[in-house]
Amino acid sequence: MEPSRYGPFPYKPINRRPKLKWPNGARVAVWIAPNLEFFPLDEPIPGSRYSYTPEVSSWSQRDYGARIGVFRIMEVLSKRNIRATCTLNSEVCDAYPEMIEDGVALGWNFMGHNQSNSRPFHSTPPDGDRQLIKDVLNRIEKSTGKRPRGWLGSGLQETWNTLDYLKDEGIEYVCDWTNDDQPYFMTVGDNKLVSLPYSTEINDLPQFRAGRSNDEFERMIRSQFDTLYEEGEDSARVMAICLHPFVIGVSHRIGVLKSALDYIREHDDVWFATAEEIVDAWLVSDATF
Repeated sequence: MEPSRYGPFPYKPINRRPKLKWPNGARVAVWIAPNLEFFPLDEPIPGSRYSYTPEVSSWSQRDYGARIGVFRIMEVLSKRNIRATCTLNSEVCDAYPEMIEDGVALGWNFMGHNQSNSRPFHSTPPDGDRQLIKDVLNRIEKSTGKRPRGWLGSGLQETWNTLDYLKDEGIEYVCDWTNDDQPYFMTVGDNKLVSLPYSTEINDLPQFRAGRSNDEFERMIRSQFDTLYEEGEDSARVMAICLHPFVIGVSHRIGVLKSALDYIREHDDVWFATAEEIVDAWLVSDATF
């Protein structure tokens, strides 16, 4: 992608698009996105107040999510017959193989999410980005048995070349561009990628880091759903619920996820889908743009 003043896609406001319809008349497609991440103990941890290593406090908090929190999320979702789409650091495959084993058994989807969240693209030498993407996708494919079709950059970061490299490696959809409630096409040279709505708002890490209470975060989820559900009667919407096992997976917060999901499930015309299912349905709809 060449440097430009606007993104690699057309500006198409919501009131000038074809009407989107989901399968079975669903107003909202809801996808659950647990971020399965690895933070090496011998590298600085993004978001920590300290840059030294080992930073035991922040590292231990994140490791709790891998030892306990993610399995709480798995239980909550499996009891409600909801399949997640994980954003996956490839180093998780080596550090926490049992996590991958259980996710595969549950039928979860896996997206590429860099090697480690301690190393976003802008800390990688420019000539190393292409190989990094290839290595991430190869490692996830070997571990899960399926090559990822989607990508979320760690920290939602890209360089000017990222989309080109992703397309070259067979990626079909990207979630870094959090600027819409519906999918849309991105132009990558002579090819296209789908931008799938993700969220930095309905996302436990930034909200609890900003001091939100359990009740406030649950109200945010409900309020966003209510708005999208109302709007979706006219033209369907996508809602991502973005989670981190070390945040929502702690014992005093997991009830927020249970309650919010049960509220959404009380409504008719809601489609709990994987990211791949949403992309596939959009691609065969009459509302692509």
